[in-house]
Amino acid sequence: MHNFENVLEITSAQNERVKRAEKLKNRRDRNKTGSFLVEGYRELKACIDAGWEVEELFFAPSLFLKTNEPALIKKSKAELVRLKESIFQKLSYRDRPDGLLAIVTQKKKKIEDLEKVKNPFYIVAESIEKPGNLGTILRSSDAAGTDGVIVTDPCTDIFNPNVVRASIGTLFTQPVVVADNRETEAFLTERNIQVVAASPHADKEFTHEVLTGPVAVIVGSEQYGLSDTWYKRADLHVKIPMRGKADSLNVAQATTLLLYEILRQRDGS
Repeated sequence: MHNFENVLEITSAQNERVKRAEKLKNRRDRNKTGSFLVEGYRELKACIDAGWEVEELFFAPSLFLKTNEPALIKKSKAELVRLKESIFQKLSYRDRPDGLLAIVTQKKKKIEDLEKVKNPFYIVAESIEKPGNLGTILRSSDAAGTDGVIVTDPCTDIFNPNVVRASIGTLFTQPVVVADNRETEAFLTERNIQVVAASPHADKEFTHEVLTGPVAVIVGSEQYGLSDTWYKRADLHVKIPMRGKADSLNVAQATTLLLYEILRQRDGS
């Protein structure tokens, strides 16, 4: 059923190809090699459809969840490596792997690569610490149709396997750039983009402000919130009302609410 041409069979976890893939779980090795891991059918499909270069594709047919995996493997044009199920499970970073994991070449975009659009709508994510939160922000950004995500002063590598996983492959479907605060501020100022900072200390609720023009929503780290740089630079400070005992929301949840309010206003709802 799963016949592929030019497939390398690996039966030892000590194989150098397996070791190389294992190392890419570490940020240092990702930075050194310029490669990263993409695991899972949905994530890999988004990666391939977006034209990213797949270097090697590891697969274990016994773990496939459906019947469309072979077509995706053939579409990848990558070096193919069949693994024993036990080796694949050791290499995987998921509780329930689906038998597909690839080494992919990184694409690093610069902030000046962001296209000029008529009415820009960006997210600026400053110093997000948890890969799951950054991945979820990317997923919400894609869903809300923003023009891109600018990750500033990153604590988390955008090519972290758990960022890719939490983004459900939306890392590949939209512009995502990494920049420092200084160049991001210069970019937004040059293009006359309103900077909206989310803060529990703001006086105005986010649904009471007009957010239909060029806008960049700034969200900060889970532990410390926005830096003074962005808090002082913001053109507008807004808060999400908290009616219970908690004094704040998870940063990814808060970002999603802000994005959809902007989307609602832009759609004229």
